[in-house]
Amino acid sequence: MNSNYINTETIIETYEGKDLGLTYTAGCSQFKVWAPTAFTVSVVLYETGGTGADVSAVYSKDSGVIIPMQRQDGGVWQAQLTGDLKGKYYMYRTVFADGSIREAADPYATAVSANGVRSAIVDLRETDPPSWAEDRSPQLQHPADAVIYELHVRDFSAHESSGMLHKGKFKAFTETGLRDSAGNALGIDHLAELGITHVHLMPVFDFQTVNELNANGLDTEAGHYSEYNWGYDPQHYNVPEGSYSTNPAEPGTRIREFKEMVQALHSRGISVIMDVVYNHTYSVEKGPFEPLVPEYFYRHDYLGRLSNGSGVGNEIATERPMVRKYIKDSLLYWASEYHIDGFRFDLMGLMDSVTIREITEELRLAINPNLLIYGEPWTGGDSPLADKTLKGVQRGKGYAVFNDNFRAAIKGDSDGWGKGFTTGEYGKEGAVASGIKGAIHEFTDSPVETVNYVTAHDNLNLWDKVLASQGLRQAANLPELENGRLKGGGEVEKAVAKANPYFAIDPQDVLGNETVRRSLLANGIILTSQGIPFLHAGDEILRSKCGDHNSYRSPDAINAVRWDNKETFMPVFQYYKGLIELRRKHPAFRLHGRQEIERSLEFLRCEDGVVAYQLKDNAGGDVWNNIVVIFNANWGPVTQQLPETGGCWNIVVDHSRAGTEAFRIATDHAVELEGLSMMVLYDVYGEPAPRAKIIEVHYDRPDGDYRGWNLWVWGTGIQDGQCDFRQMEDGRAVARIEVVPGTESVGYILRLNDWEEKGSGDRFIDCSGSEALLKVVVQDRSSASSGDADNPLQLSS
Repeated sequence: MNSNYINTETIIETYEGKDLGLTYTAGCSQFKVWAPTAFTVSVVLYETGGTGADVSAVYSKDSGVIIPMQRQDGGVWQAQLTGDLKGKYYMYRTVFADGSIREAADPYATAVSANGVRSAIVDLRETDPPSWAEDRSPQLQHPADAVIYELHVRDFSAHESSGMLHKGKFKAFTETGLRDSAGNALGIDHLAELGITHVHLMPVFDFQTVNELNANGLDTEAGHYSEYNWGYDPQHYNVPEGSYSTNPAEPGTRIREFKEMVQALHSRGISVIMDVVYNHTYSVEKGPFEPLVPEYFYRHDYLGRLSNGSGVGNEIATERPMVRKYIKDSLLYWASEYHIDGFRFDLMGLMDSVTIREITEELRLAINPNLLIYGEPWTGGDSPLADKTLKGVQRGKGYAVFNDNFRAAIKGDSDGWGKGFTTGEYGKEGAVASGIKGAIHEFTDSPVETVNYVTAHDNLNLWDKVLASQGLRQAANLPELENGRLKGGGEVEKAVAKANPYFAIDPQDVLGNETVRRSLLANGIILTSQGIPFLHAGDEILRSKCGDHNSYRSPDAINAVRWDNKETFMPVFQYYKGLIELRRKHPAFRLHGRQEIERSLEFLRCEDGVVAYQLKDNAGGDVWNNIVVIFNANWGPVTQQLPETGGCWNIVVDHSRAGTEAFRIATDHAVELEGLSMMVLYDVYGEPAPRAKIIEVHYDRPDGDYRGWNLWVWGTGIQDGQCDFRQMEDGRAVARIEVVPGTESVGYILRLNDWEEKGSGDRFIDCSGSEALLKVVVQDRSSASSGDADNPLQLSS
């Protein structure tokens, strides 16, 4: 064990300030680093970035200027230098009691040299694109309104059919007006046309395994372009990845181009979610933490060895105060500096539940009440962490988890021949029905606690999984790959050119193909279920990765989105577009709470390869009185009885098309569905019913500390339980409670976290009036002002 090992049980020096790292102005620069066990710490100033062409001539002279730092309270070391240091680079040099010396980049660095060798000093305001201060996140009224689209930056533009100039770069998202030979929109215009609300970007912080100065370099041994990775190998958490910029050697370029990408997506009404990896680092000794505070940032087993719950050799000790602070500071930086709209947590099971809860509450209060927070509720191996964020822990906590139960029920296993409901397995109907209801009788308290999906970047993508379940891999001539290389040797590009994953599709009858129908049925279930739908990029144009189930280091020939598929499979794109439009226009598919679902959603059939349900009585305030949704996973047609209605049933989705306008009518009390298809019908189009009455609770605390406080509410008719304060207004924390119209009163208790403290008892808000919006103030009982938690005051309506 390292002689500088820290007994974390006895460390008491922590720091709460918000100024760790570099604070730059043209007149001076302040450096602060937390290194409580170091004997001395210095800042080392450099003229170059320490790698590449910039040091070829002057590196021998670039030994650095050493500036001693002064120790402050809380284990923090500080140095302040006058003058304008913009354009220089720096490192921290630590000396420990045993005489060991280490040099490391700043873990709080916001800019770095190529490949992250050294921290860089930049003026962040000079990295702002024009009108950046006016950039605003698209409005998200409720998490249920989101439609998420997972995307890898390089995959988006790498293929020649993309027509994009900046292939593999952030700037590709700024290229508009691109069309294929048939006039179909490509790139960012395609995303806007599809109708998704959020782009979920796979890791875009600085990661370690791509040489940024050779990002398009040819690996002659492998015979393909090998500088590719998904990015789950963190190096600098607060800096954009350099290989996605047009000039990684210039520290400000990647920052500016990242902001341009966010700005471009926001301008098209699309929010941006970052995939973040705070559960492990690629390297320990050469990582961002170990050289400064040995042993503190990583978990260890009972023998003192690094624990490996991530499956890659280490895991971050998120439960420790300064690790938790680092993660929260990092997320706050991305949300404020880069206008990020949400975060997806990799292996969230390795993050303690207190950290995730605090992240969710504090970020929304400080930055954006509509931030989406979700993650993987599992680990990659055994971990000594007791308080894991696993499925079910998220109940009532304001964030969501991926629903792998639903995923498996729909498609079967992830990489093999195993089947699910849409791929030919009977007996999955009940599990599918549970997912349709937002898993509210499984592991959620609310439908917006589940992210519903069938495929993501991991494992076989949807098209390839359906092919595998049909036993068609060999017929499609799909190559066998492992770690980006052919198992039998040879060039990947040549093997891909010989593959034909679409061999069975008749171009004149695309929607008649069995594999197409099974794919559409799978994501058709996702897009019409309660919860937050999640699509993997390219599903809407039948993207294939040639059967590669783990393409994290495979070449562009495998990973790149082939935009020429859009013209070829336009009926599929139009079907997805229609389903997304249906979901976004009709709130019945986006119910907000458990009680609302239990009142509005009723199953009609759940057996023999058929799942059918009704959304009734203007569910969610929908203009359609009753909606019936039917899924037929049988090869042949089935007949489904329809509920009694005063008129006919209007069909808006069947095997041939999807949308919001009726294109045929079912006049009888039964309807026939073709095999491997879905159908959506409604009976009466009328005036929208009031969805809910809103009660805004403005909580006033004299100490201004709202961390951990929430409301426990009941009698809403929509979603009882924990209700978070999600924004600040006039110095008060504000929560919004939705109640069913006609509700006379709603009960609440003010509490800290999970009943660590609570108010003086059950209290009630009178909402019997006609107001659609009722605002009340609840003041802490210790306040001398009028009104208290016992007697909420009405502000306005």
